[in-house]
Amino acid sequence: MKLRCVCFSLALLLTACNLSITSLPTSLPGPIAPPTEAVQILPTETPTPVGIKAPQVQSPALVDIQFFDELNGWGVTETQIVRTMDGGVTWYNITPPDLTETGSTVQTFFLDKDHAWVQKPDFNNYPNNGLMYRTIDGGLTWKISSTPFSGGDLSFLDATSGWMLADLGVGAGSNAVAVFQTIDGGATWNQTYTNDPNAPGAGSSLPLGGIKSNLVPLNMQTAWVSGVIYAPYTVYLYRTDDTGQTWKQVNLELPAGVESFELDIDKDQMQLVTATDGYLVIRMAGDSTQTVVYTTNDAGKTWTRTPTVIPDAGASDFISPQEAVIYNGEQFYVTRDAAQTWTTVTPDIVFGDSFAGMDFVNPDTGWLITLDPNNHRSLYKTTNGGAKWSPVIP
Repeated sequence: MKLRCVCFSLALLLTACNLSITSLPTSLPGPIAPPTEAVQILPTETPTPVGIKAPQVQSPALVDIQFFDELNGWGVTETQIVRTMDGGVTWYNITPPDLTETGSTVQTFFLDKDHAWVQKPDFNNYPNNGLMYRTIDGGLTWKISSTPFSGGDLSFLDATSGWMLADLGVGAGSNAVAVFQTIDGGATWNQTYTNDPNAPGAGSSLPLGGIKSNLVPLNMQTAWVSGVIYAPYTVYLYRTDDTGQTWKQVNLELPAGVESFELDIDKDQMQLVTATDGYLVIRMAGDSTQTVVYTTNDAGKTWTRTPTVIPDAGASDFISPQEAVIYNGEQFYVTRDAAQTWTTVTPDIVFGDSFAGMDFVNPDTGWLITLDPNNHRSLYKTTNGGAKWSPVIP
């Protein structure tokens, strides 16, 4: 399933009023201080169904979810990291010790049911410092280490190899970033690139202009950075094939008649579902809002625009090379043939503006978060592709 990192946008907003951007060194930093010893979460007297002992959470107010099958998933609330092993009915608090704020404060990345990372920014020394918590046993124990960045977009390929697109500041439609890599699970990080104009030796192949929202890695050599530039008929999408040291713009065939539209690649709207297959969704905003989908089957060397333009724009979930789900605010669009054709599914509940996120593990089974005007969050589940939804957390 797709991999997520929470709230890169918060870091952007915190610095949006100040164009002065703190510089970072362009040379590779030395090893970061080694992580502390793993901290064991204290058990409760009642074990979970699989023998894990952790406090149970009644009706967590989820702000983000990620499931890996019909039973196992991770969740994030404003104050906790939680896990479920029964499809969302029961949740357990496996928050790292001394981490009291989560939600919009941290970035998370869930690789599978065992491996997860939580990045906590240091707002007193932003953007140069932070703390990273990491677990290899589903949250039973966590290790903590310092990082040479605060916030950004975090992504791991496996248990040891990862990337970080670190936010260095936003102003006047520009966004300075630095690119970091790790090969030891996040214990230490090396910087491979920065476009911070205040840093000696800063590069310009990844333009300062434009807001960067997403880094998608193929391997430790190749990755893409996407986002939005506030100019009509312009796509912000760049690729590196040398660990992030240089970047080249990716050209896409755009639909006719949208020359005056603003084109945006939102967070999590690009994903490689295998080593060769992937999806890219572009939101086109003009007189109306539309969604166009691209696919690749050659590891992103080429991207092909698919035939259907979906009205409006919303959340996307990519399941397999053939299967994906898009919600446009009214209906679910489901494909089983790599976005060549779509089936529309009208839900029995009108979610409307209360829709706050979704996650599918296959075209039939998925979960959806709602947020009502009273700031109450609920969790719903479908087992028939989005036609019927049942409350899991009312």
